[in-house]
Amino acid sequence: MLCVVYKSPKLDQTYLYVLRRDDFSAVPEALLKTFGTPQLVTLINLATKSKLAHADINKVKLQLTEQGFYLQLPPPPEDLLKAHKESLQHKE
Repeated sequence: MLCVVYKSPKLDQTYLYVLRRDDFSAVPEALLKTFGTPQLVTLINLATKSKLAHADINKVKLQLTEQGFYLQLPPPPEDLLKAHKESLQHKE
């Protein structure tokens, strides 16, 4: 299964996977408006991959098959204050 990956010029670390180059027909108009003009990153053959760096490959394949696109959002920001408070509690 081939897919094409685009990055958002508006949203940091946000990527859009589609099945064919420059074919955004399956992507909702509102999403494209928020995403901005997609910038080509790479072409991936998912059949030869066992995992992806920042996305669940099975979820990517499923969403590409079912809805024609996959949106990869950035990971949530790390809450350093919460982690620090938890580490203090474990020391007590």
